[in-house]
Amino acid sequence: MNIKLIKTETDYQKSLQRLEIIFDAPSGTSESDEADILGLLIDDYEKKHYAIETPDPIEAIKIRMEEMQLKQKDLVKEIGGKSRVSKILKRGRKLTVEMIRNLATSLNLSAGMLAKDYHISK
Repeated sequence: MNIKLIKTETDYQKSLQRLEIIFDAPSGTSESDEADILGLLIDDYEKKHYAIETPDPIEAIKIRMEEMQLKQKDLVKEIGGKSRVSKILKRGRKLTVEMIRNLATSLNLSAGMLAKDYHISK
């Protein structure tokens, strides 16, 4: 086992190639241990160099609506009224604490993420 820190894109690509080879190594073998360590190193490199920004609350709601195949009218119970849902999704109005609680439960989204600040259109 010859493991070193991943410092460059070349190191990263080589590590991915090696992991692909040893990925299915039997548990308890040195190759399995190497795969575990390599996975951690790759994950750390990706977090630093390929960070994915979390969506703002409105984008998160829209993404979840698409995943759950929901329409705006399906959020009336959580937000209150068709026009209010429309205003929220068009960024014409901010989410309230009650809306955040309701949406967190019904859409299975983090209340903390829904409470993040975002810009509204004027």
